[in-house]
Amino acid sequence: MKAAVFVKSGQVEMREIDKPTIQGPKDAVIKTVRASVCGSDLWFFRGLSDRKSGAQVGHEAIGIVEEVGSGVTKVKPGDFVIAPFTHGCGECQACLAGFDGDCLDPDKSGSTGYQAEYIGYKNADWSLVKLPGQPADYTEDQLKSFMTLSDVMATGYHAAFTAEVKKGDTVVVMGDGAVGLCGVISAKLLGASRIILMSRHADRQAIGKDFGATDIVEERDQAAIDHVMELTGAGADAVLECVGTEQAVDTAVKLGRPGAVVGRVGIPQDPMMNTKDLFMKNIGLRGGIAAVTTYDRGSLLKAVLDGEINPGQVFTKRFELKDIQKAYEAMDKREAIKSLLVF
Repeated sequence: MKAAVFVKSGQVEMREIDKPTIQGPKDAVIKTVRASVCGSDLWFFRGLSDRKSGAQVGHEAIGIVEEVGSGVTKVKPGDFVIAPFTHGCGECQACLAGFDGDCLDPDKSGSTGYQAEYIGYKNADWSLVKLPGQPADYTEDQLKSFMTLSDVMATGYHAAFTAEVKKGDTVVVMGDGAVGLCGVISAKLLGASRIILMSRHADRQAIGKDFGATDIVEERDQAAIDHVMELTGAGADAVLECVGTEQAVDTAVKLGRPGAVVGRVGIPQDPMMNTKDLFMKNIGLRGGIAAVTTYDRGSLLKAVLDGEINPGQVFTKRFELKDIQKAYEAMDKREAIKSLLVF
C-alpha cells in the first residue's frame, strides 16, 4: 500500500510499504476514505520533536472497516467509521470515567500511521465510532466534519469541557488553528454568551466569527492581557489554551478571573510552569489528551449529523497522498488552516 512516512526535518514522502494485518483479537484493518495533517504533526516536521526516519505518520482518519480480529463484535467489515487518535478499551477505570484518551490498557498502542491507504487499528471494538450508512450518503462538507471528530473537534471540546464552560460564561480561546477554532464551536455548544478568540490572521478570524466568536483580540503578551481585561473587567470565566507554548500557558493563566478554570489541550512544549500564579488567583488548570470516543458518542456526532455544527470548515486545502509534502508545507507556511487528504 501507499503511506506517508517521515524522512527528516522538513520532509515527508509517500512510500510503498506492507499493508497492515490483524495482529490481535481487538484489531481492525481500515481502508482510508479521508485523512488529514494535524497541527501536532508540525512539531516533528519542524524538528521540534523527535521522530524516527522512515516512521509512518498521521493520526486522524475516517474509513471503511475491511477486516476485524476475533474479539471485535461491535463493528464489522463494511462499516463506515471514525478512527479516533485515541484507542480506549472501554473497560478500564479511565475509560469508564469518560477519559478514554488516558486508557490504561497496555495493548492500546501500536496503531499504524493514518496517512495511508490502510490503517491497522488497536482496540477497535470499543474505540471506533460507527457512522450511519456509507461515504456516498454524505456531502463533502459532512465528510470533512466527520474527519474533525477523529481529533480536533473532540480536542477543542475537551478544552471547553475541562474548563467547565457553562451557560452565560465569558470564554477566551487561545489559538486560531483547527483545535482553537473547534474550541470556539465547543464553547458555544456549552452555552457561553461571549467568546473571545485570540487571533492575528484574517482568514481564521472570519471562520472563528462564523463558529461563534463574539470578539477578536490580535495582540499578544501584556497587550493581549490588557485588551481582554478591558473587554471583561476582571477576566474570563474560562480560558481554552489550544497552543501549548510556555508563552501561551503563562498568558492563559493571567486572562482568567479569580476562580476561573483553564482548559489546556495544547501539547506542552515546556515541562515547567509557575504555579504561584494559579494559587494567587484560585485558578484551576485542567485538560490533557481528549476523550475522543466519549465525546463523539456523547454529543458531537449527533451535533454534526443534525447540522448543529459544521467543524469541517477548518479544512481549507485538499491533497492526494502523493502530494503529502505539499500538504505539510501548506500548514507549516500557514497557507492552510488544516490540510485534508482525499483517497
